[in-house]
Amino acid sequence: MAVTTSTFYLGLGNSVASLIIVILAPLLGAIADSSGRHKRLLMCFAMLGILATSSFFFVAQGMWPVAVLVYVVAIIGFSGANVFYDALLPILAPKSQHHSLSALGFALGYLGGGILFLLNVAMTLKPAMFGLANAAEAVRWSFVTVAIWWTVFTIPLLLNVKDNPNATKKNVTIASSLRQLFESAKRIFANKNVAIFLLAYWFYIDGLATIIRMAVDYGLSIGLPTNSLITALLIVQFVGFPSTLFFGRFGHRYGAKLGLWIALTAYVVATVAASLMQTTMHFYVLAVVLGLFQGGVQSLSRSLFSQLIPQDRSGEYFGFLNMLGKSAAVVGPVLVGIVGVLSGSTRVGIVSIVVLFVIGMVLLKFVKEPSSTEAASA
Repeated sequence: MAVTTSTFYLGLGNSVASLIIVILAPLLGAIADSSGRHKRLLMCFAMLGILATSSFFFVAQGMWPVAVLVYVVAIIGFSGANVFYDALLPILAPKSQHHSLSALGFALGYLGGGILFLLNVAMTLKPAMFGLANAAEAVRWSFVTVAIWWTVFTIPLLLNVKDNPNATKKNVTIASSLRQLFESAKRIFANKNVAIFLLAYWFYIDGLATIIRMAVDYGLSIGLPTNSLITALLIVQFVGFPSTLFFGRFGHRYGAKLGLWIALTAYVVATVAASLMQTTMHFYVLAVVLGLFQGGVQSLSRSLFSQLIPQDRSGEYFGFLNMLGKSAAVVGPVLVGIVGVLSGSTRVGIVSIVVLFVIGMVLLKFVKEPSSTEAASA
């Protein structure tokens, strides 16, 4: 199969998986709140993702329809589990701890993902060192290591986290969940503060997702070697660990809005700088900058949102937040493409993403953040 064809099917699989989650996320959140079973539903979707990921080991070359199907199922499992994972934050901790705990979760994700990614890269580049025949076999075993890693680090949650003991459990049907979903939408958009935050989040997270998804393609388009791009991805993972922890402390002390403004301003500067990038060293510097602020945007967005919503409806509210997150990178790539074609330069196209960050930052200014006193007493 030609590279362009495989890329098309990969993109199609991504779009299908994202669309399914966009549709399901608010409904899943409503079901979790109605049943009070956030952890059980999280485990079901995690197992779905784990089984799908391990199934890649059996996908041979040329079996692209099976590969796309397995990929879609894995993304649904991962994204669905995240709906319930995020919703546990306001249930498990008081508001005063949301910033630090959200940051710790993202930071450990960067560290764990970086360690495993480094191992998988080593397996692929030096398969004989791991007793493997070639790079293709190393890639197949990499999927197995991901599934094992995912399983092992899900066990502590399974053993130690309990579902919300104060939840009022109801008999849940699809019809009742849909009714609750529509009621949730009315409540969310009737709350001006939450609605403004969600709109701001949609704009700036679209810009962030566009940068994440297009960084490698952009690097290739300006002639950077593949190995350098892999190194840059590792840099983002390992720099993201300590910096995300820092933003958690910063948010706790000075507020999430200020932390988000600083991180998004850095993204504006980095996006403009990316348009001037010429060498591999420039790309490494860009990776460091993105690693410094990416986790901060993600963790502070989650913790700020958790402070704006009612605890007993965390599932349905985070369902909407995840829906917006999964529909991200919709405007950005189109904007980059249109501006790039009109200007005749991919560099100018990249700069256009700044518009999304700026709109998000302006809207964020109108979000009323709970004071540290209010958070501590909640």
